Amino acid sequence: MTITDTNFNFPGQKSLYKGKVRAVYNINDDLLVMVATDRLSAFDVVMPKGIPFKGQILNQIATKFMAQTEDLVPNWLVATPDPNVAVGHLCEPFKVEMVIRGYMSGHAAREYKAGKRLLCGVAMPEGMTENDKFPEPIITPATKAEMGDHDEDISREDIIKRGIVSEADYIVLEDYTRKLFQRGTEIAAERGLILVDTKYEFGKTKDGKIVLIDEIHTPDSSRYFYADGYETRQENGEAQKQLSKEFVRQWLISNGFQGLEGQELPEMSDDYIESVSERYIELYENIMGEPFVKADVTNIQERIKTNVEAYLASV
Repeated sequence: MTITDTNFNFPGQKSLYKGKVRAVYNINDDLLVMVATDRLSAFDVVMPKGIPFKGQILNQIATKFMAQTEDLVPNWLVATPDPNVAVGHLCEPFKVEMVIRGYMSGHAAREYKAGKRLLCGVAMPEGMTENDKFPEPIITPATKAEMGDHDEDISREDIIKRGIVSEADYIVLEDYTRKLFQRGTEIAAERGLILVDTKYEFGKTKDGKIVLIDEIHTPDSSRYFYADGYETRQENGEAQKQLSKEFVRQWLISNGFQGLEGQELPEMSDDYIESVSERYIELYENIMGEPFVKADVTNIQERIKTNVEAYLASV
């Protein structure tokens, strides 16, 4: 059983916001209850079928990484009352995603192949090949889209000039982004992985503190390579063995879909859905270095409702 939509009515609930993958419930303008669904988004399009255990996987990776980075960067998290749920402080999100890239992969590689040498106002060196390491990680922000809209590349200068984020706040976002990426890189290396690129989202608490929100170092927000054999594959011009959602994007591309106007989503068979679920479990176990324990999904909606209501009654 999967969970692809939620319409809970929790005690003290003020509003419900539905993102591409998560549903966010405002409780008394104080706490946010974030439910990670099993929806799958690629090219900013939500796929019609859910992926079993995907929400649990993303939620548990994100919350565990927040615990492993809270000494560097404050975050919004307060509790995890259910495998699919994170509860945190109400924050005003910044309308940018802080994308940081250690390697020229994915979107950056596609832009580079198209002849571009500037990405979000940041220069990419000549003579690079796909999946090469940048001399230093580069920050390439994107404006944060509403559901169904496309995120757009934007430069640091435009973010500040257009007043999307103040210069003082943006300096903090850059600093936090680099610190988190460095820690993530170190943790990945311990697991035999390379953290290739990722994105972070930040918000401000009621008292004006900038904190990390949403997900961190998950396979939906990040790209990982296996470190073993990376150099050999690069030298031989071979594709890197990777852990990320990129395998879904590549399957969609091979089936004629990139989220462009007029394109139709290919049918995802039950066998393919199951293979994606198995791949996400593989991602979890490699990234976290521990076995994945499947939660009881007999009645996932009731389980979440019961766990969240019990938590809210206790605070």
